[in-house]
Amino acid sequence: MPAPTLLWIRRDLRTTDHDALEAAVARGGPVIPVVIRDKSVTDLGAAPALRLELGLEAFARRLEEKGARLILRTGKALEVLQDLIAETGAEAVFWHRLYDPHAVDRDRKVKAALNDDGIEARSFAGHLLFEPWEVETGQGGYYKVYSPFWRAVRDRDLPTTLTAPAEIPAPDSWPESEALADWNLSAPMRRGRDVVAGHVEAGEDAAQTQLGGFIRDRIEGYKAGRDVPASGATSDLSQYLTLGEVSPRQCWHAGRRAMEDGKAGAETFLKEVVWREFAYHLMYNAPQILDRNWREEWDGFAWREEEDDRVLAWKQGRTGVDFVDAAMRELYVTGRMHNRARMIVASYLTKHMLVHWRIGQKWFEDCLVDWDPASNAMGWQWVAGSGPDAAPYFRIFNPDTQAEKFDRDQAYRRRWLAEGQGNPGEDALSFFDAAPRSWGLSPEDARPKPLVDLKAGRERALAAYKDLKDDA
Repeated sequence: MPAPTLLWIRRDLRTTDHDALEAAVARGGPVIPVVIRDKSVTDLGAAPALRLELGLEAFARRLEEKGARLILRTGKALEVLQDLIAETGAEAVFWHRLYDPHAVDRDRKVKAALNDDGIEARSFAGHLLFEPWEVETGQGGYYKVYSPFWRAVRDRDLPTTLTAPAEIPAPDSWPESEALADWNLSAPMRRGRDVVAGHVEAGEDAAQTQLGGFIRDRIEGYKAGRDVPASGATSDLSQYLTLGEVSPRQCWHAGRRAMEDGKAGAETFLKEVVWREFAYHLMYNAPQILDRNWREEWDGFAWREEEDDRVLAWKQGRTGVDFVDAAMRELYVTGRMHNRARMIVASYLTKHMLVHWRIGQKWFEDCLVDWDPASNAMGWQWVAGSGPDAAPYFRIFNPDTQAEKFDRDQAYRRRWLAEGQGNPGEDALSFFDAAPRSWGLSPEDARPKPLVDLKAGRERALAAYKDLKDDA
C-alpha cells in the first residue's frame, strides 16, 4: 500500500468538489486530514474564530461519516507537517491554495522545504474560480476595474464539480490529535458567543441547503430584492464561501443553470460571485490593498485615526442614525450584515464622520463570521474612495434617504433597534445580551441624538476631498 498523504485543511471544510482530497484519494494509501493552529488561526478576530470553531466541529463529523478523522495540531506549519510525516510515514502533503501575502509566503516556504526533504508537496486551486495570475488584461497586467474583469471571465468554461468520495482511506493507526475544545477558539466572543452562534448553521450540509434553497426560491427575485435588507432576498452564502464549506465552482454552476432556465436574477448573482473573485485578483496582485490606501494620493486625506467616544458609538449602534445603528446591531448579534447596510455604515464612518477606513475594516475583521481578507479590504476602500475602481468620493450615502428607499416600512430598523419601541422583538433585545457589560447599555435607554448632522457632514467631507485634490 502506498504511504499516507497528509491533507492540509485550511479554508476548504468540505468533501465535495475538493480537488486536493480527490488527488489524495486517487494517489492511493491512507489520507490524514490535518488542521494546524498557526498564526493564521491565532490572529483571527473573535467572530471569525467562533465561526471556524463551529465549522471544524461540523467538518470533523463529516469526515467521521467517511471513515476519517480530523487531526488538530498547534505550531508552525512546516514543523507540524514534518512531525506528522515522521510519525505517520507520509510521503505527500496536498492542500488548496490561499492568496493573502502571509499564506503565499508560508506556503512557498513549506513546499520548498518539503520538496527538499523528498516529500511530494502539491497545492491545488479550489478557493477561487480562476487563479489570480490566469486573468490578464490585453497588455498583460492585472485588472484594476471590475467591469472589464467580469467581461474577461464571464464566458470561460469551468470544470464540472467533483463528487465526494464514498470513503476516505484510513491509516492502521491515527496520529494523536489535540482537542478542539482545548483550542477554545470562541473564548474572545465572551458573552456574545451563544448569541452569535444561534444565528449560525455551520457545515457542508448547511451550505448545500442554503445554495439549493436560494436557487430554488429566491434567485428569481435577487436582482430586484437584494438591496432591501428586510426582504431575505440575498443568498447568505458568504460565510460558507469564506471557510470553503461550499466551493465557488458549485455556486457558479448553480447560477449558470438558473440563468439557462431563464431565472431573472441569475446573472446578477454570478456577477456577485465574480466580485469576490475580483477582490482576490486585486489582493494577490496588489497586496497593499489590505492595509494601505491603494491610491497613494489618499495618504494626505484628512481622516481621523484615533478611536474616540464617537467611534465607540458607531460600533455600539448609537450614532443616532437609525439605519446605521440597525446595521451595526445586526452585525453584533448575527456576525453578518446586509450588503446594502455595509455600504451605508462604511460611508457614514469614512465620510460623515471622517474616520479612517482602517478602523472600520478592523472592526468588521473582529465581528464578521463571514470575514474574508480580500472582500473586507476592497469593500472598505471601495466605499471610502481610496481603492481601485472605487465609488467616487462625492458618492456619499445619505442614511435617511437610503432608509426611505430600501426600508420604507421600517421593518429592518424595528427588527434591530430596541430603544424607543414599546415591545421590541427578540433580535433587538439580543444585542444587550451580547454587548459587553462595560458598555452599560439597556433597551430602556433613550435613542441618542445624531452624532453628525447629515447635511453638515456631507459638506465637510466634500470640502476635505476638495482640499485633497487642490493639494495634488
